[in-house]
Amino acid sequence: MSWKPFVVGVDASPEAASAAAFAHRTAERVGVGYRLVHATPDVLGPFDLWEGATYLRAVAAHARSQVAVALGGKVSSQVLDEMIVRLGSPAVVLKQAVAQVDAEFVVLGGKHHSTLGRWLGGSTSLNVARTTEVPVLVTAGTPTVIRRVLVAVDLSGAARPTLAAAERYAALFGAELRALSVFEPLPAIPEVGPAYDTTQYYAMSEEFLTRDIWPAIRTKGVEKIVRYGTAVDTILREATDWKADLLVVGSHGKGWAARVLVGSVTERLLNHLPTSLIVVPVSAAQVAEPAEVTLATAMA
Repeated sequence: MSWKPFVVGVDASPEAASAAAFAHRTAERVGVGYRLVHATPDVLGPFDLWEGATYLRAVAAHARSQVAVALGGKVSSQVLDEMIVRLGSPAVVLKQAVAQVDAEFVVLGGKHHSTLGRWLGGSTSLNVARTTEVPVLVTAGTPTVIRRVLVAVDLSGAARPTLAAAERYAALFGAELRALSVFEPLPAIPEVGPAYDTTQYYAMSEEFLTRDIWPAIRTKGVEKIVRYGTAVDTILREATDWKADLLVVGSHGKGWAARVLVGSVTERLLNHLPTSLIVVPVSAAQVAEPAEVTLATAMA
């Protein structure tokens, strides 16, 4: 199993130090390189300064010194010297770095944000997960050993690439893999009858899961389970009860309006971060035809 290098988004926070340490151990495990990436605001962007190169060198030197102190010797001096420092937002800078390095995935340190905090300042991990074309691994705390990987899939086109990614990372860490699918209740609309009988809906969903989703799993001995309830709460409970060390989910790339009206499973999981989390991006999810369309057609 060959791996490409990966990039690690860092700042001067303890969470970034934990992510860098995890990335260092993982890189050694698979025998590839990794690059630290730091984004800094372009405070002089509105000005046309001829000494811009000098300014950027000064910013890079200052960033390296701050990150070096924060990492506390968790990475080599060579890795620090090769750190990519660019002006701009973290999501944009990391996307550029991924293209430059031809990276396998992005590693970030997870930080808990309140709803207000996300509205005011945003969340780097969430913004990166929305825009990147490679998986994003967000560490929770200081991960050491990955023994259990839980992958959560629905009946959408994101299921197959998400399962493939989960198998790949479980194999990397030599971890046990469990696959979970959550069947949510049909939405209740006042004064409007349900589109389908609930019993029929669940039966058709489980048949579709068994026929079209579970066969995508190639790893032998994977436990496949179905739970009923709201997606986020059920996934959080399963990850906690099973003591998962890594959770893998797929991103659907919902638009702004959909996230505001119904919320985003990925966004809420990133905010709660029950354990380290891998988000498989929209670009991978678009490889397969959306399965929910097929299910809806079958029930029509």
